[in-house]
Amino acid sequence: MPKAKTTQTPIIELDNIKVDFKTRTGSLLHPNIVHAVDGVSLKLMPGQTIGLVGESGCGKSTTANVMCGLQSVTSGHVYFKGQDVTKRTAKERKEIGRVVSVVFQDPSTALNSRMTILDQLCDPMMVHKLGTKQEMEDRAYKLLETVGLPKSVMPALPGQLSGGQRQRVAIARSLALDPDAIIADEPTSALDVSVRAQILNLLTDLKAELNLSMIFISHDIQTVRYVSDEIIVMNGGKIVEQGTKEQIFKSPKDAYTKKLLGAAPSLLHPDL
Repeated sequence: MPKAKTTQTPIIELDNIKVDFKTRTGSLLHPNIVHAVDGVSLKLMPGQTIGLVGESGCGKSTTANVMCGLQSVTSGHVYFKGQDVTKRTAKERKEIGRVVSVVFQDPSTALNSRMTILDQLCDPMMVHKLGTKQEMEDRAYKLLETVGLPKSVMPALPGQLSGGQRQRVAIARSLALDPDAIIADEPTSALDVSVRAQILNLLTDLKAELNLSMIFISHDIQTVRYVSDEIIVMNGGKIVEQGTKEQIFKSPKDAYTKKLLGAAPSLLHPDL
């Protein structure tokens, strides 16, 4: 059953965050600085899917890493369910890791090649000490069923599965702790077109069934359109346009957004 959402406090909120990196160019005392993220603010509400779109190097993945705790900010504030977690303690990182899960781009590297599928699914539950061994295994079987995989894959290693199957396992693992939100970083870019559509349909179904919030990151604005309620277009570390998918596709205002739309002919149904 869908989880009841009793509050409209944002699950994650970014307030004017900036992330700077020092490069190897420049002098020792005055290295050159790259502004990977420059003044980004956004709110992820319960049950909402935000599509984060832009070309490689635009800052979208760095923004996502800030949201899930993998990257600290140079300035600005990060809030988790209304609490300021800009400078997170180990306890806060563990708490956020239970509520916000990540699905990475390449399932072949995101999964441990030496662990069976059963062990991969039970591992997050073991870290957070959720239930007995039997309860964890029962939960793992249920997760596989949720993502449309048979129980027979349990003893398999990731290398014995297809790319689409591995990504389904990665999605199942992201659901192991019953999260409120998922950050999906280019989850379909390493897959064939036919498999890509299956994974997009799966994510859409899971969102509706579990009332999940989601950050969906892609360079393909048509893919983002398929799964998102709201679209944020990034370029040069900044948000250049933001709105509902209807607003972005019917009346884009920024020249960069128009360029993305013109460069991405749809592989999906035009009414989606």
